Amino acid sequence: MKSEVISSKIRLLFEKTVAKNKILKNGILLVHSDKLNIHWKYATGLVGKGKNPITENHTFHIASIGKSFTSALIGKLYEENKISYDDPIAKYLSNDILKDLHLVEGQSYSDKILIHHLLNHTSGISDYFEEKPKKGKSILELVVDEPNHFWSPLDTIQWGKENLKSHFRPGEGFYYSDTGYQLLGLVVEAITGKPMWESLHKNIFEPLNMNSTYQLFYSEPLEKSLNPIADIYLNLNEVSENMSLSVDWAGGGIISNSEDLLRFHKALVKNTLLKEETFNRWKDWAKLARGIDYGYGLVRIKFNDFLFFLPRKLNIWGNFGSIATFMFYNPAFDIYSIGTFNQSNYAEKQVQFLLKLMMKVSKLSSNNNDELL
Repeated sequence: MKSEVISSKIRLLFEKTVAKNKILKNGILLVHSDKLNIHWKYATGLVGKGKNPITENHTFHIASIGKSFTSALIGKLYEENKISYDDPIAKYLSNDILKDLHLVEGQSYSDKILIHHLLNHTSGISDYFEEKPKKGKSILELVVDEPNHFWSPLDTIQWGKENLKSHFRPGEGFYYSDTGYQLLGLVVEAITGKPMWESLHKNIFEPLNMNSTYQLFYSEPLEKSLNPIADIYLNLNEVSENMSLSVDWAGGGIISNSEDLLRFHKALVKNTLLKEETFNRWKDWAKLARGIDYGYGLVRIKFNDFLFFLPRKLNIWGNFGSIATFMFYNPAFDIYSIGTFNQSNYAEKQVQFLLKLMMKVSKLSSNNNDELL
């Protein structure tokens, strides 16, 4: 009975969140715990430009959750002794890519960028995805205004070179950079000699039975969805059919659903995808914002840093994306929270939702363990 009551409260919280925020059109939520024996799925709102109800099993663009997948590929190569986290990217990338990639006060630092700098955003390199140039439109504006433009990974890197500036020398600060993850994708391709989509399917999607997951514009899922991907809103603009979404590649260009993301996240938690020693390397934390740290394609949210009276056992780790996608795990209660709101203007507010969610679902457990990542 207690479980049913809390499930109903979470449904009400979720549906009210979408209904009360005018910018939100839809949402998907999966709450799972083996320990608590729950597997709750919710969906609310409309897709197809407001014509059809969204379903619990709709596929959606996972945005920057995709960085966890790129990090996992690097981790696989690390376990095969094909790469070191301390390798310079110059070992794998051509001079054409490195030229003018990272300039500070007129001096090039491209040869000083290490793999781990890109993974936890400490390279100082610019961010083609969200930074605005001094002149002209940003990439996000171009995604809306030039919907038929296809961007290759090299196109995005070149655009950053021509329009943006580096922020600091490698290792001297934190600056979130999608450019860094584009470079990591190119490193994966250079080492394997295969397109990135093939490495994703061979090393992650297929072994974990993620049959609905694929890299947008590059591959197909093993099981094709009956529905198109859920609508994506950049502010008021619906862009799910835009070719210009190709700007997102190794930094997040993956389509998946909540069940497949649960399989992936469980594999990280249980060390069945990567060895525990490898995953521990991911916890090289840099401060993203107050209460939020970034590791190797990994985000840690410390709610007790926002409000001192909150217990540490509510804290979560996983990843989130710029269109309010989320994939998090709470070790104290063994709770997975996965889903999306498909709206760029709700990306920061989703942290508040995740806190409210954790406060409700944690009431199912009597566990006082303060275990953290």
